[in-house]
Amino acid sequence: MAISRRRSLPKRSWSCCNERQAPHSPHRLRPISRRALQSDQPLVARLAQLRRPALDDAAISSHIFPVTYAAVDRQLPEVLAREKPDALLMFGLAARTPYLRIESRARNAVTMLWPDAANTRASKRGIAGNADAMIFGPHTARLLRAARLTGIDARPSRDAGAYLCNYLSWRAIENVRGGGPKLAAFIHIPLLARSGAVRRKGAPRITLEELVDAGEAMLMEMVQLARKARNTTV
Repeated sequence: MAISRRRSLPKRSWSCCNERQAPHSPHRLRPISRRALQSDQPLVARLAQLRRPALDDAAISSHIFPVTYAAVDRQLPEVLAREKPDALLMFGLAARTPYLRIESRARNAVTMLWPDAANTRASKRGIAGNADAMIFGPHTARLLRAARLTGIDARPSRDAGAYLCNYLSWRAIENVRGGGPKLAAFIHIPLLARSGAVRRKGAPRITLEELVDAGEAMLMEMVQLARKARNTTV
């Protein structure tokens, strides 16, 4: 989803995206299923409709990336050019993780074992030669704290995998470093609870309402951080 400035207000914009994924371990590789779309798309839809006084100068819209490397390479620049965001807040599904994961970095890694949704396999194990991992920045700790204050089980993560979530994260950080958005962040979210559903050890799954509360808290924090970053550079 993309959070862009309202045209009649001072120029401030934030962008928020989510990645369309299919449920397969370790990173969703099969065609998109209804169950796979249960978590991230309802969350993004709710956040896109959010109305708060603190968001009066922000217009929120959404963008769904297909699970292909080519789509990320083509559509991410298009979204950035169209929305001109100050920040990117991205969501992706981690089907086998029962808690929220706040990614702190993107690894220079691409799996050669599994193809993307277009049946394309990476021809090399890295994204950019021998480059080191790239961090999102210290703001991810603020997002983690904001999420935890809602009561949700949220944890920091240093490993976004080697599939599309990590790839999108890498490309987003590249754009931040290249003078695009001021901030970017990637959040892995779990599958949501269905009626009567429980995860292993009997603990109830996270519900949509809990996820929306945490998503709203992180979104509000991201807006504040982006606003501060913009004012600092003016």
